Amino acid sequence: MSVCRAAFLLVVLCAVAAAWSEPKPLRDLSGELPDGAAWRMVVPEEWNGTLLLYSHGYAPARQPPALAPHGLEPWLLQHGYALAASSYARPGWAVAEAVPDQLATLQQFKIRFGAAQRTIAWGESMGGLITVALAEDPTSSLDGALSACGSVAGTLDMMNMALDGAFTFRTLIGPDARSVPQAMHSPQGRARLALAAALGGQPGELEQIARTFAAGVFLPREDQEQRAGGAFSWNTGMDYRLLLQRSGRRPWVAAYYRKSGLSLARDLTRLNAASRVVADPQAVAYMRAHYAPSGALRVPLLSYHSIGDGLTSPVLEGEYARQVRQAGWESNLRTVWVAAAGHCTFSAAEHLSAIRTLETRLKSGHWEVSPAQMNASMSADLGPRRFIRYRPFPLPRG
Repeated sequence: MSVCRAAFLLVVLCAVAAAWSEPKPLRDLSGELPDGAAWRMVVPEEWNGTLLLYSHGYAPARQPPALAPHGLEPWLLQHGYALAASSYARPGWAVAEAVPDQLATLQQFKIRFGAAQRTIAWGESMGGLITVALAEDPTSSLDGALSACGSVAGTLDMMNMALDGAFTFRTLIGPDARSVPQAMHSPQGRARLALAAALGGQPGELEQIARTFAAGVFLPREDQEQRAGGAFSWNTGMDYRLLLQRSGRRPWVAAYYRKSGLSLARDLTRLNAASRVVADPQAVAYMRAHYAPSGALRVPLLSYHSIGDGLTSPVLEGEYARQVRQAGWESNLRTVWVAAAGHCTFSAAEHLSAIRTLETRLKSGHWEVSPAQMNASMSADLGPRRFIRYRPFPLPRG
C-alpha cells in the first residue's frame, strides 16, 4: 500500500471515529406553563419516535425540570429517546399540581414536535405515584408507564401505615425516632421496635430497619397537612391485634417478644387502649383526590421496587396489585423486584432494563418479566442487574 493511500485511509478512519464519538445534535427547548411550572424537552436529531415523560420525586424546594433519573439522560439521548418533564407549579407533595402540569407538558411537546409514536410516563418515589395517576387517567394519551420505587398504593395508605408505626413507637418506646438507638440496646426495646416496624410496613431485619425507621415511619406531614387543610391520617377504629395478624409478620415479632420477657398480648392491649388520632374529613378527601389509586390501569405499567426500601415500603406494591386485580385490569400490571436496600438505589442497567421490558410488552402484547429475562436485557457495563423473585408482606390495613 502506498504512503498516500495509507494516509488517506487514516484520515477516513479518523473522520468516522470522530463522527461516532461526537454527540448528535439536539433540539433542547424550555418554557413555562400558565401556572408557573417550568418545562423542558430535548429531542435528538435521530429520534426513535419514543417520548419519555419523567416525574420527579418529593422535593422541598422548586427545582429545574429533571428529564431522567440521575446519570441516565445522556444514554437515553444517544439512543434516540426524546425526553420531557415539568418542574411542577409548587414544591413538596405536589401531586395535585404535577398531574395537570405533566399533561400540559405533553401538549406543549405535541405542538412543537408533533405526536410521538409512543409516549411512556415514568417516575421515581412520589413521581411513581404521579405516573400511576397519569396511567389511570383516560385522557392522558399514554402508551405505557414505569414506576420506580413508587408510593403506588397512594398517599392515604402510605401515610396511615406510617402513622401506625409511629403510634406504636410513641406509645411503647419514646416520643420520636431519637429513641431508636436506645431501643436497639435492650431485648425489650428490640421487641417493641419490631412490633412498630411490622405495623409500619418496614422491610428487612431489625438492624436494617433501625437505620431507616426514622425516614420511613416518622414522615414529614406539615406540607401535606397544609395542602389538605388538616390531619388526613387516622387510627380511629383500628384493632392493632388484627393489624399485626394481617401484616404477615406476627411470628417474627413474637420471636423478639419471647426473648424479651415482655407480653405481646399486653402491649397490643395497651396500643388498643391508647388515645387515637382523628382525621379531618375534608383533608382526607383532598388526599384521596391527590392521590388514591382506583386500580383502573388504562395502559401497561411496569413497577419496579427494591426489596429493602424503607421509605416507600414494598408493602405498597402488593396493595396496588390487589387494587388493580379488584378493578379488573390485572393484565396491564407487572411488578418486578430488585435485591437492594435503600430508596431508589437502582443501577442504570436496572432502569434501562425496565424501559426495554415495557417496550417489549408494547410491541408484542406479552410481558417478559422473569428475573433471568430482566437481568439479561442490559449489559453489566451499565451496573449491576439484581432482579429476583420476591413476594411482599401484605398491607396491614388492606
